[in-house]
Amino acid sequence: MSTGPLDPNVPDDPNGAPSPEPTMPAPVSAPATSAPPDPAPLSSQSRSSRAPWSTRLSLLLVAALVGGLAGHFASNSSSASSGVTINSVAASPGAAILPNGMSIPKLVNRVQPSVVSIDVKGSGEEDQGTGMIITSNGLVVTNNHVIAAAVQSGTITVTRTGSTKSIPAVLVGTNPIDDVALIKIEGVSNLPTVTFGNSNALVVGDAVVAIGNALGLAAGTPTVTSGIVSALGRTVTAGTSTSTETLDNMIQTDAAINPGNSGGPLLDSSGDVVGMNTAVAGTLADGTNAQNIGFAIPAATIESLLTSLKAGESVVNHGAFIGVEITSMNAELQAEYGFTISSGAVVMSVIAGTGAAAGGVKQGDIIVGINGTAITSAQDVSSVISALKPGDVIALRIVRGTKHLTLHVTLGSAPKSG
Repeated sequence: MSTGPLDPNVPDDPNGAPSPEPTMPAPVSAPATSAPPDPAPLSSQSRSSRAPWSTRLSLLLVAALVGGLAGHFASNSSSASSGVTINSVAASPGAAILPNGMSIPKLVNRVQPSVVSIDVKGSGEEDQGTGMIITSNGLVVTNNHVIAAAVQSGTITVTRTGSTKSIPAVLVGTNPIDDVALIKIEGVSNLPTVTFGNSNALVVGDAVVAIGNALGLAAGTPTVTSGIVSALGRTVTAGTSTSTETLDNMIQTDAAINPGNSGGPLLDSSGDVVGMNTAVAGTLADGTNAQNIGFAIPAATIESLLTSLKAGESVVNHGAFIGVEITSMNAELQAEYGFTISSGAVVMSVIAGTGAAAGGVKQGDIIVGINGTAITSAQDVSSVISALKPGDVIALRIVRGTKHLTLHVTLGSAPKSG
């Protein structure tokens, strides 16, 4: 089975049966550093009884990008009611309620008009996904892997929620590095739009709702699931034995995300978009199936890319890899671990055998600058590194406890999966 760098979906066979899921690569262990006897910043924060703060999560993902799989089943049987008395009520079932008191049906009714189903044909393929309307004149943000088949030549159509009519759309900009793309629905105006929330304020345990064209069951009738934020700052690697793409600072959730959900919104309890559903974990190397592990790109990352996407820019991935898992600094991390600064990219783990490990980067370091460019978030790191190449040497400015250090790190290549 062959998959693209950021399109690790499980395709259907001609008879409609899904192919076996790919296997996940083994986790990469954190390195033993050879730096001076500085205590590890996190272990020194009176957390000695705490389990390791983060471990490498390198997964082969099943991206949400396949055709409709479901059949419709009907029964010819009927039940006679003569002589049978049943009890029934006319009251409506109770709505599921989110922690802030918002009912899920109310939230869904408000957001669904801003969600579209996407169908892509090109290169002999047909793929389905989801998108979010961000402007009233029809700009829609989605995953890059959703529209990948149409990049060279192909067609893109969208179907608005509650409609069965497909409308043509054109590709505006692509960013394969961050798996984000922008398309525009043609000939529309006055469309409802999604509202972006503050993904940097998310904490583990927050309630979330996912909406999307799951399994491509029926365009215009998206599926809704709910759950919580399971983890933050995940790094996931998708690809084949010959090519991979790594996404940093991902939101992990147990809200069910299925093929076809890619590009759809992950909503907070107010109905604001805090992430874009992108992938689900597949199968471990030993055959164990992952359960309730899905990933979404933070809204802050998407917002940071919109200017270049609107300008029609397409990003070229040079494949540079620094070798750290990072997350944006937030108030919760600062309070829990006593960090002395309020912004930057926090190193959650360092990957063995990488430039970061060789350069002396430690778990708990806060990256505040690269080559003279200020770093205030995890996305800033990705933006700077994406423009560089393997072999380039960077000046990494970090804060470690009360120390301000500059480390020199040689960039490598992203690890292969499998």
